[in-house]
Amino acid sequence: PLPSQSTGITGVSYPAQSVLSGCAIIVRGQPRGGPPPERQINLSNIRAGNLARRAAATQPDAKDTPDEPWAFPAREFLRKKLIGKEVCFTIENKTPQGREYGMIYLGKDINGENIAESLVAEGLATRREGMRANNPEQNRLSECEEQAKAAKKGMWSEGNGSHTIRDLKYTIENPRHFVDSHHQKPVNAIIEHVRDGSVVRALLLPDYYLVTVMLSGIKCPTFRREADGSETPEPFAAEAKFFTESRLLQRDVQIILESCHNQNILGTILHPNGNITELLLKEGFARCVDWSIAVYTRGAEKLRAAERFAKERRLRIWRDYVAPTANLDQKDKQFVAKVMQVLNADAIVVKLNSGDYKTIHLSSIRPPRLEGENTQDKNKKLRPLYDIPYMFEAREFLRKKLIGKKVNVTVDYIRPASPATETVPAFSERTCATVTIGGINIAEALVSKGLATVIRYRQDDDQRSSHYDELLAAEARAIKNGKGLHSKKEVPIHRVADISGDTQKAKQFLPFLQRAGRSEAVVEYVFSGSRLKLYLPKETCLITFLLAGIECPRGARNLPGLVQEGEPFSEEATLFTKELVLQREVEVEVESMDKAGNFIGWLHIDGANLSVLLVEHALSKVHFTAERSSYYKSLLSAEEAAKQKKEKVWAHYEEQPVEEVMPVLEEKERSASYKPVFVTEITDDLHFYVQDVETGTQLEKLMENMRNDIASHPPVEGSYAPRRGEFCIAKFVDGEWYRARVEKIESPAKVHVFYIDYGNREILPSTRLGTLPPAFSTRVLPAQATEYAFAFIQVPQDEDARTDAVDSVVRDIQNTQCLLNVEHLSAGCPHVTLQFADSKGDVGLGLVKEGLVMVEVRKEKQFQKVITEYLNAQESAKSARLNLWRYGDFRADDADEFGYSR
Repeated sequence: PLPSQSTGITGVSYPAQSVLSGCAIIVRGQPRGGPPPERQINLSNIRAGNLARRAAATQPDAKDTPDEPWAFPAREFLRKKLIGKEVCFTIENKTPQGREYGMIYLGKDINGENIAESLVAEGLATRREGMRANNPEQNRLSECEEQAKAAKKGMWSEGNGSHTIRDLKYTIENPRHFVDSHHQKPVNAIIEHVRDGSVVRALLLPDYYLVTVMLSGIKCPTFRREADGSETPEPFAAEAKFFTESRLLQRDVQIILESCHNQNILGTILHPNGNITELLLKEGFARCVDWSIAVYTRGAEKLRAAERFAKERRLRIWRDYVAPTANLDQKDKQFVAKVMQVLNADAIVVKLNSGDYKTIHLSSIRPPRLEGENTQDKNKKLRPLYDIPYMFEAREFLRKKLIGKKVNVTVDYIRPASPATETVPAFSERTCATVTIGGINIAEALVSKGLATVIRYRQDDDQRSSHYDELLAAEARAIKNGKGLHSKKEVPIHRVADISGDTQKAKQFLPFLQRAGRSEAVVEYVFSGSRLKLYLPKETCLITFLLAGIECPRGARNLPGLVQEGEPFSEEATLFTKELVLQREVEVEVESMDKAGNFIGWLHIDGANLSVLLVEHALSKVHFTAERSSYYKSLLSAEEAAKQKKEKVWAHYEEQPVEEVMPVLEEKERSASYKPVFVTEITDDLHFYVQDVETGTQLEKLMENMRNDIASHPPVEGSYAPRRGEFCIAKFVDGEWYRARVEKIESPAKVHVFYIDYGNREILPSTRLGTLPPAFSTRVLPAQATEYAFAFIQVPQDEDARTDAVDSVVRDIQNTQCLLNVEHLSAGCPHVTLQFADSKGDVGLGLVKEGLVMVEVRKEKQFQKVITEYLNAQESAKSARLNLWRYGDFRADDADEFGYSR
């Protein structure tokens, strides 16, 4: 006979072999570059009982075949003796069908224990009938059988051997109850078959349940069944199967039953040499699966760590793996940063050590969101923070826990930017990370309180939290305990009144806030260094709040048609205020409000006055309205210290000498020779145009003649091609023609013209323009509208304040006759005083008295008398707190103060 040697498992380094029955054994060679081929050896000359067989599912009438007596003990005898041991076999006979019969010896050669003889000697097999003892092997078998009979061993013992027949159970009536009844205590079992790396058939002892066990928490590559019945292995499926087979097949193990999936049991198989679930992951034969990792009882983090180990080394199924953060430096993957803002329930803005700001999204969680289509009133603007259930609670949880604190950030993945689709808005690139503070995972804490949900992923999607299982477990706890979003209780409603910009509501609210003294507030938004949006929790309302007592550099503004640049250090002031107070709890003292419904007062953060801090850091100047305040001294001393440092807003500050030297001016008397004029137009910057009353009749005559001329020779519509700077005729809205000048041409449909005799401007199509006849040119009669500005007053730079002043002037003097006196010449146009024709009252002085403008102090001697009169009027307006003088810091919105310098 041809000796052939096959080795089995000794520990982990050898392939597997199995015992099919009391007389049939599978052997395998050494693995070389993959699983080795199997070989079935049937023992010659002996017969053992047949093991039970289940009826084929395709034959409904067939019945299950039970064990023959002593068949299972025979199988067990061989299993315990051979599995994992080295054997030697000889082939004696091979049938035409390929079945091989021979002898098997325990050990490396044929001098070892003869397995067939051992079986017969134990009374677990018989010699084949009709077999004559005509050679030494058969003689020994015959002797063994006689000894077994004499000793009444095995099948030769008394009785029919029915006690050796197993009561095999192929199905479980109530799998869930069956699993729960074991209370996750280890169950003894034998692994009978390995379907793939992570699915086995196990015989549960002592009750002989034959069940399919899927390893909890993992999945190995499988064998796909094709339409023709053949099986196609996925990459590494055969290797994974062999890995499990060589370690577990027909081994005594313990199984922890953890859950069930239909008739399949989810469990963990324990072997003295280790946990196969973790081993498969560590060797790159399996991946973690979310749906069953939750039931794994021995620590999901161990499985993730084992999977991570294989990924990092790109083992087997991970050979093409690229980590989600592979392109990041270590310093960008893990860092400590300070939380500056909570954006909503899943994102924060942090400040890095470099001083840069970065938005971090919490990995794998979804903030609360509106469910259903019709939950929102179509006419009402959605305010997510207050209108989405639990969004406010989630934001507040993060705000209270994180704002101003240092956190540990571990970047899990970068979610690339995605374009908008019909159903999903566009998203910019997102850095998603696990954020911890004091060892607490913030996302996990949020989920466990039911203030966020966990995102579910495709199994092969690796872009997820590094603590994904803890998030799933936290969500399961929140659902079980009915927390937050999972609660059956009524959804909390936040009725927050936004009274910022609502003058009526603000007026009603003002006395209440003034009486309250210091009120608690949360800074919701920072518009500029001195303008904030506050949430008052006791009053459940939002207000716009302006800092009193200071003038802060004005930020950039987008106005229709132009972008107004910000003043120097406006951005620094905004950043300073943001870093100090954004989303912090502060105290505010409301003193007054402006006409736009913004409240003005003092804000305290950790006992410090924000107005004083801005002045101290040379990001604001003290405004004279602070004089009435109890903080005036603090502001002044802070300003003095800032001036000395000559930084930021004081960079160009030069100390004034104690005695101010008056410039030497040519002494002359103020001439007051008022002439009658007719005011035709007032501009938005408080300049005005007048016609000389004395030449008024000439203009009327010219206009009459010109219109008659045009009526007899009307211009052909569209024939005139306007050119910038050219005089022309233009048809005004009243249908009459007037003299005009082309100032700008945007297009034929948009030509900007200036009416030279009246001072107003208009945009017209070129079809309403024509050539100015030479008989009516400016040589015949000069342009009649002359531009002037008010002397001794400052025009407010703030739009609203300027509008108030302009409205007052329009109401009082437009299209009326006044008396005009030129006071001094200036770049642009002469500065004049105007008097009402009847009362002789000074128009400019009237504006000062109303508190609509401030005085421009001039040093010329001849003006001192009139300047004094203006200043006295200003003081009385200030005392009466009229218009401008009602406010501490009277800047509106994110603009600077109303544009005055003291």
